[in-house]
Amino acid sequence: MEVQVAPLRAWDDFFPGSDRFALPDLKDISKWNNRVVSNLLYYQTNYLMVAAALVSIVGFLSPLNMVIGGTVVVLVFLGFVWMSHNKDILRKLKKQYPTTFVVAIMLSSYFLISYLGDVMVFMFGITLPLLLMFVHASLRLRNIQNKLQNKMEGIGLKKTPMGIILDALEQQEDSINKIADYISKVKE
Repeated sequence: MEVQVAPLRAWDDFFPGSDRFALPDLKDISKWNNRVVSNLLYYQTNYLMVAAALVSIVGFLSPLNMVIGGTVVVLVFLGFVWMSHNKDILRKLKKQYPTTFVVAIMLSSYFLISYLGDVMVFMFGITLPLLLMFVHASLRLRNIQNKLQNKMEGIGLKKTPMGIILDALEQQEDSINKIADYISKVKE
């Protein structure tokens, strides 16, 4: 499997005026989840740039605590993903309530980091970039190019870092999964 880096989207596409942003329909969690997943895949390189800038600033101010905090979050994430693949109840929780699963990872990381060191590094260096990504992905309306790129990602034409993370969290769009299943059946 060859991992490809998604292209950097134009900043005026990433953060234009308010006409491309709208509150999600809180009554339709599935549609909101699809919007978030779609935007995370489409704008992943832009999100990486913003997160890298914030992590760099915090890392410059407190490098050791940032390394410890990042290591703890990665280890907790990998532990939760491993447990969810080995325990059916956690797999169902992850699939049905992805936000709860991510919040559990972040809370576990928070408590471990508070035990080990500086909580402010966790708040500004790790949580703030994730929160900004989630808010943008929730509010940003999808466009045709966004949907097309995500279809290509979902049917296996491209594998990107965000696609791999979302696969680990089992958070791909339902329609993408249906297309991928259909294509695999046709190949057989």
